[in-house]
Amino acid sequence: MDDAKFEVRLEPDRKGRMVHARVSADEYTAIEKAAKAADMTVSGFFRSLILEGSGVRPILTKDDRLVMALLLEDMRAIGVNLNQVARSINSGKTVHPSELDINLGNVQRVQAAVLTELRSLAKRAGHKRRGEA
Repeated sequence: MDDAKFEVRLEPDRKGRMVHARVSADEYTAIEKAAKAADMTVSGFFRSLILEGSGVRPILTKDDRLVMALLLEDMRAIGVNLNQVARSINSGKTVHPSELDINLGNVQRVQAAVLTELRSLAKRAGHKRRGEA
């Protein structure tokens, strides 16, 4: 297994490019209203719609990034434990079944937490943009 590192950015990159779109006065007013309801700038609101709608990437808040970073650390720790168990088994040592159960339970808990967080992000993003609670 390689030692690939995952980068979790807590601060977004500086925006250096501009995209132009023409909208009517009424459309712009609706966009401003929706952005305000989502507690976002018009630019951030528009960017989130484009990037999320196209499937490029979700827009995460600072809190979202922190939660994802914590989940990533949990997954790394579980991966280390599973590697140790696999190494023991591959070298002919016996591993108590409860150790496997504990590790598999940890994997299931982190999986459930990730799914819950992703569902929450998707639901919240849609509700925020529509100005719903």
